Amino acid sequence: MTSADPKTLIKIARESGTSEEGAPVDLGQRVRELRKARDWTLEQAASQAGLARSTLSKIENGQMSPTYDALKKLAVGLEISIPQLFTPPRAGQVNGRMVVTKSGQGTAQATVTYEHELLAETLTKKQMLPYRARVRARKMEEFDGWVRHDGEEFLYVLTGVIRLYTEFYEPVEMRRGDSAYYDATMGHNVVSVSEEDANILWVTSLV
Repeated sequence: MTSADPKTLIKIARESGTSEEGAPVDLGQRVRELRKARDWTLEQAASQAGLARSTLSKIENGQMSPTYDALKKLAVGLEISIPQLFTPPRAGQVNGRMVVTKSGQGTAQATVTYEHELLAETLTKKQMLPYRARVRARKMEEFDGWVRHDGEEFLYVLTGVIRLYTEFYEPVEMRRGDSAYYDATMGHNVVSVSEEDANILWVTSLV
């Protein structure tokens, strides 16, 4: 696990998954593949993400480690979640696999609004992306617009109280044991409304 920027005081895993040969997933290559899959030039992708072309080029070529602000902009621009930046694309089908993540041993990925703990990150070609999240956000204004990405998503409240905002529904308050399943292409954000930061389990389908 490598630091994105010591000044952010937050760790990132440059690669949170591994290939079948055990090689880590290269973030720069992953970003380039996502950009080319959309048939975007560097200029188009940089504009979409609100980054300088030179910054995006350096990220793709492994010449700099992005800050969390840059990761957040990349994810929004590519219309995926931040954890999906660190998840290798599926290729083929593998059966009979298992990985166990002990409590507190997931890979930490923090943002301004959430503290993610990626689970089962070493398992490749997953069809689901599970992760715990501590919800730092307290109001919608802390987000740069809606979070939206491909696939479907399941949310389960572990501790505290949250308010789930979605693009097409009224906000709903959820407590420990409550859950929601929704189309992740619909804009969605979560904020804590309890005194302490809420903790939730998210499971995102990878399609």
